[in-house]
Amino acid sequence: MSKLDFLHEEIKNLKESGLYNHIRTISGPQGAWFVVDGKKVLNLCSNNYLGFANMPELKEAAKKAIDEYGVGPGAVRTISGTQDIHVALEKKLAEFKHAPACIVVQAGFTANTVVIPTITGAGDVIFSDELNHASIIDGCRLSKATVVRYAHNDVADLRAKIIENKDKARRMLIITDGVFSMDGDIAPLPDICDVADEFGAMVMVDDAHGEGVLGDSGRGIVNHFKLEGRVEVEVGTLSKAFGVMGGYVTGEEILIEYLKQRGRPFLFSTGLTPADTAAAIAAVDVLLESDTLVRKLWDNAAYFRAGLQKVGFQTGKTETPITPVMLGDEKVTGEFSKRLYEEGIFASGITYPTVPRGKARIRCMLSAAHEKSDLDYAIEKFEAVGKALGVIK
Repeated sequence: MSKLDFLHEEIKNLKESGLYNHIRTISGPQGAWFVVDGKKVLNLCSNNYLGFANMPELKEAAKKAIDEYGVGPGAVRTISGTQDIHVALEKKLAEFKHAPACIVVQAGFTANTVVIPTITGAGDVIFSDELNHASIIDGCRLSKATVVRYAHNDVADLRAKIIENKDKARRMLIITDGVFSMDGDIAPLPDICDVADEFGAMVMVDDAHGEGVLGDSGRGIVNHFKLEGRVEVEVGTLSKAFGVMGGYVTGEEILIEYLKQRGRPFLFSTGLTPADTAAAIAAVDVLLESDTLVRKLWDNAAYFRAGLQKVGFQTGKTETPITPVMLGDEKVTGEFSKRLYEEGIFASGITYPTVPRGKARIRCMLSAAHEKSDLDYAIEKFEAVGKALGVIK
């Protein structure tokens, strides 16, 4: 008998409730089309917003960096792992984000656990949007601060919660996603900043799904709303629109200096590989040169959403290229995703606990790598599966 036998029952329950996640295997690079479990399918579930994951310029930069620096930095950056290419990426990202300084870490998830517990602690109050990403939730738990959730994108509720808690707070921090990954809606950041200024609270935004998407050449939500200088902490990822791996935090120089002194994931984990670092620099250079791919992404998103709505699907309240096809029932959603795969489309079902029960959906992620013919094919197959399952007439 194994001490882990209890997990068999847990797995059984997941399967019976339709919540078991069958993780498929990808062969070859990300792109508009790729091979999944040996089958070529249209890719509608990648965060590869701009097609950077297989872009020749990024691949060449990565290869060159391996020749120059090797495959790994060798140690945590505070000991012997900070290479000049890491410093170059931080300077490039700060320039791109119109920020004074930047720190680069291993992942976007890590970035939240670097900054939140480092700048808040016991006696502080964090006000967190109820739909914030799991990495924000975990960062808040690590902080030992009091966490107060406010209703999603509801600034009036945020203000009321601040009034209720401000007198017992040493410091206050408001945290929100920039773009919410399940629904594709955007945080009301100007109003959040106004409330923060009124009560002296700091503002932090995790813009994982906004970078490369919103703002001038994809600079993100802060640039989109022209709020540079009013948001104390911006967290970003390099694993979505930038096409590689890594995360970062931008802000005032004193913030970044302190994170490099006391941010535990930075202090106790090896830095990015030279290949990832060089490819990320190349991605930023592409965006600094032109916004062509950003505009194509938005054109594709509008075209696809209009096509789905025309045949009868509900696409929620998205304001971005994240396009949820709302189905509601978990088992219907699982079957819908399965049939799409059979028809040559890879689009995963999103169910509880990622979204609330009864809010299951197929979440489609558009990319500049898609052509209109790809989207026409997808709309046709969505319509056929939707009618076969009685989701649309």
